[in-house]
Parts: sequence; C-alpha cells; structure tokens
Amino acid sequence: MKLFMILGAVNAFLAVALGAFGAHGLEGKVEPKYLEIWKTAVQYQMFHAIGLMIVGLLMGQFPGSSLLNWSGWLMLAGIILFSGSLFVLAVTAISKLGAITPLGGLAFLAAWVLVIAAAVKNM
Repeated sequence: MKLFMILGAVNAFLAVALGAFGAHGLEGKVEPKYLEIWKTAVQYQMFHAIGLMIVGLLMGQFPGSSLLNWSGWLMLAGIILFSGSLFVLAVTAISKLGAITPLGGLAFLAAWVLVIAAAVKNM
C-alpha cells in the first residue's frame, strides 16, 4: 500500500516537472510533433501515477491482494515503457523507440484489467 502511494506521488511529481520542462524547455527546440509526443507521455504518466495511488488505497482496503499488487507493478512498468520511450523519442527522434511504446500500453491495459478483477473478487 505505502509503496504504491509513494511511487504514485513520485510519478505525479515527475509528470508535473516533465510537463513544465516540455512546455518551457523544449518549445522551439524540438519539432511540434515531438512536443505533442512529449505531452502524451506526460499525460499517461500522470494518469497512471493517479492509478498507482488508487491501487495503494485499494490495497489498504484489501491487503494481500495479489491482483492489486500485480496491477501496481504493471502500471509502473507501463510508465517506464510507454512514457519513458515517448520522452526519449521526443528528444532524440529515434523512431525505432516507437516499438517499445506498445509494450507499455499493454502493461497499462493489463493493470486496469487486474483492478477490475480485484474489484469483482473483493467488492
């Protein structure tokens, strides 16, 4: 519970910081399409930072839930793979990194399916 709350808060902090960096530090330095990619990375990082905190709260209600535990780790992996690959793509324009992004998307989807399964099982 505590770990996912901390990981969520750290990622929310990073999303705000990286969003500000993108808006102020990258504008005019990267092509507009890459700035949009940066924004997408920030949005998904923030969505899933909040998701991590939700998982943390739910784990307080349902301690020992392996479904929620796996969900939290998949959300973190998704942030790293999805948002991380988009951040690097935005500043390097290495298009091959786009092959990693869908793996993060799949991790996000699996994480939310596990939250649904945990809700069905425990509520």
